[in-house]
Amino acid sequence: MPSPRGPTRDELDAATGRHMPDIIAPGLRVLFCGINPSLYSVVMGHHFARPGNRFWPTLHLSGFTTRQLSPSEQGELREQGLGITNVVDRATATADLLDKSELTEGARSLEAKVRRYHPRFLAVLGMGAYRTAFARPKAQLGLQEETLGTTRLWVLPNPSGLNAHYQLPDLARLYAQLRLAADTR
Repeated sequence: MPSPRGPTRDELDAATGRHMPDIIAPGLRVLFCGINPSLYSVVMGHHFARPGNRFWPTLHLSGFTTRQLSPSEQGELREQGLGITNVVDRATATADLLDKSELTEGARSLEAKVRRYHPRFLAVLGMGAYRTAFARPKAQLGLQEETLGTTRLWVLPNPSGLNAHYQLPDLARLYAQLRLAADTR
């Protein structure tokens, strides 16, 4: 069991290659899709668990949740029609350790998952990962032209604290655009 101050180096090392269970159910409004789980998240057992990750504050500030949930409350997302999955299931220290073939294969697995669960929107959190995984090198943020079955695709910035291009207010504004679309469809 990790200490209250976070996982040890040995725990993180042991998490390499492990998987994180999805938070998913049929018919979600939005299925958020990270690139892949972090070692920290796998050890803690919660998506977007690393301190400094802005996923949970962004969900709240964008209006997806009425209060800021903690990673340990991730199960409450399904009650609000939300879920979490990843393009690639394998945990790594950083997403740049994934190669193109893993992202491409991950997109195929993700497509099968989306066709099984039928969320209204799949929100891929990471422009570069989306462009590579779905072979859309010119894709931009926001609603995409293509769909996966009846599921609309939306690309958003990755909420990782390492993504300095977007500050919390920027993330909240962009995620709110998806929320408005999901609420009106």
